Amino acid sequence: MMVNVHEAKTNFSNLLEMAHAGQEIILAKSGKPYALLTPLPSGGVAQRKPGRLPGKVTESFFEPLPEEEIAAWERT
Repeated sequence: MMVNVHEAKTNFSNLLEMAHAGQEIILAKSGKPYALLTPLPSGGVAQRKPGRLPGKVTESFFEPLPEEEIAAWERT
């Protein structure tokens, strides 16, 4: 189902209920698809788990960057 922004603002609660029931809703701006309103999985959004990369981040990660690298970031 595609819904323009104005209609979505007016009927947002109903659209949320429809998405919760499993329907995907395309939000459109000036008649063009812009975003997608979808239901979350039944378990909700997965929580972050710290420590998922043991041994991947070494002490060198925390060392200061070389001057050339800093200069390159400052140019952008």
